[in-house]
Amino acid sequence: MTRTVQCVVLKSEAPGLERLPYPGPLGQRIFATVSREGWARWVKHQVMLINEYRLSPVEPKARKFLEAEMEKYFFGPGSAAPAEFKPPEA
Repeated sequence: MTRTVQCVVLKSEAPGLERLPYPGPLGQRIFATVSREGWARWVKHQVMLINEYRLSPVEPKARKFLEAEMEKYFFGPGSAAPAEFKPPEA
């Protein structure tokens, strides 16, 4: 049976994640309130941030930045793309 959550991204009930996506209290909060689709949207946004800001996820400063953006994306005002970012055309 699939676990469901009231997703903060989708604003509706949806299948939840199968395991903690991130360590610590933030990961627990995400597990409790973010759906699989909501998490997939964050991963796509995170990839854009890594590419646009040319981040190396192994660097502590970059990880701290991405964690702050994750907190904003799910539980704050949202994580914005860089001003000069242009989404790829379909």
